[in-house]
Amino acid sequence: MWESPDRCVHILSVVENPNGCLGPSPNFARMGVNEMKLEEFIGIDVSKARLDVCVHSSGELSSARNDANGIEELVRILTSIAPSLVVLEATGGYETAFATAAYAAGLPVVVANPRQIRDFAKATGMLAKTDALDAKVIARFAAQIKPDVRPMKDEETEALASMVSRRRQLVLMRTQEKNRLAGANPRQKVDIKEHVSWLDERIRRLETDMTAALRKSKAWKVQEDMLKTVPGIGCVTSATLLAALPELGQLNRAKIAALVGVAPFNRDSGQHRGRRMIWGGRADVRSVLYMATLTAIRFNEPIKTLHARLIARGKPAKVAIVACMRKLLTILNAMLKSKTPWNPQFTS
Repeated sequence: MWESPDRCVHILSVVENPNGCLGPSPNFARMGVNEMKLEEFIGIDVSKARLDVCVHSSGELSSARNDANGIEELVRILTSIAPSLVVLEATGGYETAFATAAYAAGLPVVVANPRQIRDFAKATGMLAKTDALDAKVIARFAAQIKPDVRPMKDEETEALASMVSRRRQLVLMRTQEKNRLAGANPRQKVDIKEHVSWLDERIRRLETDMTAALRKSKAWKVQEDMLKTVPGIGCVTSATLLAALPELGQLNRAKIAALVGVAPFNRDSGQHRGRRMIWGGRADVRSVLYMATLTAIRFNEPIKTLHARLIARGKPAKVAIVACMRKLLTILNAMLKSKTPWNPQFTS
């Protein structure tokens, strides 16, 4: 079932239009293949109940329900159009079903960072915000920015990512509970300690499940074994990298550093030279990489040497750690790209 921005339109009885393509509604009849000679870009605003769709070239708007039937029909229509790019926002998981179905159908799908799209909207003077306007902004973003299409996660990767995410949530809860102990009365302390023990057990079980998932997959097993040969990389770090950073080993050193958020960006204007700062990226990957780097600074000779050299040059501690994070990530990326085991003489 399709919905226009203001009412529902049933299209279960689809008829052929004169151009020979399926015409489910007046809006989408004009989205026929015969009129799509040039590149076409589709923007989709995702909510829990609805997918608002905008065709960039014509500005046409329509919508589909965000359920199995609506997604199936939308994917069918977009497949007949053969767009150059379909862009939608990451919306807390509501986009997953459509993105997976579209990717399986061979559509060039990009799930974009909502902040990046909102910044683009502000830069173009679009300050108002509705679902229909958001779809237009996303379509314009797709046409002008043309973000790169990256491989989608498969079911195994999604399952591993959910375990990694759940472990992170439990660790955060455990930290919060431990912080409450200092100010708790004796009765509360007993309850908090019991909860901490329960959280410890759940975290251990999740780590066991994560290890089992990595061992079960032949490709993951090889990559995990390779990653864990690096001093500082353990089970949690390797699982997080494989689940949340599938691009590892596929991009160059600059792109992978920017993707994670450990690449310093210039902040210069005129004769002013500002401090370089990292920005954006994948926080979950960055957090485990940070902890791995703290260990690597002690036990991984190339990282230890780099850290000592930066500190000797007077670099602030955080700057030195971020540089070591970037170095460690670059080494891991090069190892997976070349399928080369850890070597203390690694200089990539």
